[in-house]
Amino acid sequence: MLTDVSVRSAKSRPKPYKLPDERGLVLEVRPNGGKWWRLRYHFQGKEKMLSLGTFPDVSLKTARNRRDEARRLLADGMDPSQARKDGKAAAVTQAETFEFVAREWHALQDSSWTPHTARTNISRLEKDIFPYIGAKQIKGITAPEILMVLRRVEARGAEETARRLRTLCGQVFRYGIARGRCERDPAADLKGALASAKPKSFASIREPKAIGELLCDLDDYSGNVVVRAALRMAPYVFVRPGELRKAEWEECNFEAMEWRIPAAKMKMRQVHIVPLARQVISILEELRQLTGAGRFLFPSTRARSAPISDMTLLAALRRLGYSKEEMTIHGFRSVASTLLNEQGYNRDWIERQLAHGERNAVRAAYNYAEYLQERHRMMQEWADYLDTLKAGGKALLSV
Repeated sequence: MLTDVSVRSAKSRPKPYKLPDERGLVLEVRPNGGKWWRLRYHFQGKEKMLSLGTFPDVSLKTARNRRDEARRLLADGMDPSQARKDGKAAAVTQAETFEFVAREWHALQDSSWTPHTARTNISRLEKDIFPYIGAKQIKGITAPEILMVLRRVEARGAEETARRLRTLCGQVFRYGIARGRCERDPAADLKGALASAKPKSFASIREPKAIGELLCDLDDYSGNVVVRAALRMAPYVFVRPGELRKAEWEECNFEAMEWRIPAAKMKMRQVHIVPLARQVISILEELRQLTGAGRFLFPSTRARSAPISDMTLLAALRRLGYSKEEMTIHGFRSVASTLLNEQGYNRDWIERQLAHGERNAVRAAYNYAEYLQERHRMMQEWADYLDTLKAGGKALLSV
């Protein structure tokens, strides 16, 4: 029987030779010094040899454990060599399934997404795709099979989710093509097969007189003073709710009268410059006395190291008596877009200020300051117009 010492001290010879251990395990020593663990066994009347690895990567103890595993298979009437081949084939087969490829693709993309997007994407696949086609070989999946799965999602009224899932599936298939796992993207064949997107708009007030009344209500909000400041600032800057509530003091330049939102906080992952009108600067000066020593303009009352929550501003609007059918925080963007366009401002200025996506990714990386001088002018005139409405005037914007 072998010992660790005898295995380590075994010297090479001009010809290969074997040192026996017990129960069929042997150490084969080759002329080049290589040491291979082998298991000699009989199956269906034939003598066979199974490789169990090389020393020192596989120790004597591990080799014996592998021998015992192989002998258990023999006791169950199975050929250890064939079982190993079947296991390798199964591993290859598993690597060719839609779920395996999708998870591999997701892991590679994870760092380019926000944590929320990464969780959402894998959750959608796990809930609506994997249970139905996840175990199928990706190269054999057809467009009708994908459509059947997406129809299930549509049937519960989640048409937008179905469309997003089609996009995700297409990305997985294209990754699979690049890795040689499949030859084409069947999801591309479903163009036009799903329910058309319904126009989505956020509730907002568009009539100037009603806007003036809303602005007066925001000024009169009697709740938390930090929330009141955020409500008053929202119509002047018309950024997305998440961008507003996560604003930080270090992003605000009072001298330049600008708020520069980092790309990581923006939906389109591009730096966004918000020119600050005099009215906004006034709001911020008051607010700085309350929260200026911290990180966020609008810190949570529960944890000042975090901003106010998603629902805080909405709850404040509801407290003022505005239903979800009448107004949302996001609705201030619609108000600004509609009225600024109606008043004849350059559409490119408006779109840039709304931080809508630039189709050309290279150009988008450098155009965040585009029309900045014009936007400064537009934002100040917009703020003046809002003040006019708030005062009950009917003056139109002067362009």
